[in-house]
Amino acid sequence: MRSLYNKVAGQSLERIAALSDGVFAVAMTLIVLDIHVPARASVHSERELAETLLELTPELITYLMSFLTLGIFWVGQQTQLNHLERADRNVAWIHMGFLATIAMLPFSTSLLASFIAYRLALVLYWLNILVLGLSLIWSWRYAVRAGLVKADAPKEIDRAVMDRIVVAQVLYAVGAALCVIDTYWSIGFIVLVQLNYAVAPRLTFVKLR
Repeated sequence: MRSLYNKVAGQSLERIAALSDGVFAVAMTLIVLDIHVPARASVHSERELAETLLELTPELITYLMSFLTLGIFWVGQQTQLNHLERADRNVAWIHMGFLATIAMLPFSTSLLASFIAYRLALVLYWLNILVLGLSLIWSWRYAVRAGLVKADAPKEIDRAVMDRIVVAQVLYAVGAALCVIDTYWSIGFIVLVQLNYAVAPRLTFVKLR
């Protein structure tokens, strides 16, 4: 039998959302810190400045990709929380695990920016995204089974949430697999997937039920 403490702990959706906002804000800030302004002493002409800025391309690409990743998962998490009547201790810890993985994204972003041509760096970045997706699936399936979803939530919400996560993760996996050809193919495909989800539903190339 669960103790009274475990029954009443972690019920505040507002506190989970507040913690999440803080972690996402820090992660979104940290991913830009690897982009450094060129040292003034090393630049002596317009051409040298242009060449130095061009060298920042890997950092700029991974920054864009990671900012989109964070934005998509922030929206996904908030969508789930908005449709819950309340939380419980298990939901709170599942989301803290989710946030722990969010906090790892600046590291995987920096690793990919530094070794953008290496498949291992790309695969580790994809694994970061995979764990985030699995965490959201775990959170939602638990909430449904535990009866935490609002009674007035749309009847299609369960399938809509699951379809969106699963389809996105399949597309991310396809993108990661493209690193067999070249890591830039993987990154380009993943960015296109993210842009699709960022502007959806108006320009979606994957129609969800």
